[in-house]
Amino acid sequence: MLKSLFLYGVLGVIVLLIPAQCELITVCVEDDNDLRVDCRIPPKPNKINSYEFSWSSGTKETVIKTNVSGSSAEGQFTESYVEELEPLGYRMTLPGFIDKIPYNTTYMCRVSGTAANINVEREQLAPCSAVSVFLKSSCSLIICLLLFFYQAQS
Repeated sequence: MLKSLFLYGVLGVIVLLIPAQCELITVCVEDDNDLRVDCRIPPKPNKINSYEFSWSSGTKETVIKTNVSGSSAEGQFTESYVEELEPLGYRMTLPGFIDKIPYNTTYMCRVSGTAANINVEREQLAPCSAVSVFLKSSCSLIICLLLFFYQAQS
């Protein structure tokens, strides 16, 4: 009885805390010091998906990469590239800019008009390890795994 109450308490706390860490957009630094921005906004059905990645420091927003008609990225970001993520979303990689990132930066992404943003300080950029990315982007899977382990203990 006490063991069951303890496990339910721990599970309840974890379920409440994990969604606070789940983000539609994550920013990290790859092993080769490239900046990576993952945008996991669900696509809109029956619509050609457009994307736009930008950052903002202070009051100036700078477009890094886009496929939106009529919009263009600044010339300094020509080496950046975007790839589609499965099952949904886009990943932008920005090589060679880790030392040029402003101290306090808001990263933004838009997919078919839906936007997400995250504010990150340069010193707090996490490495793109599998564990850190998994913990930030796979909330429902983590909850399912916790429930599975709880059932296995019973």
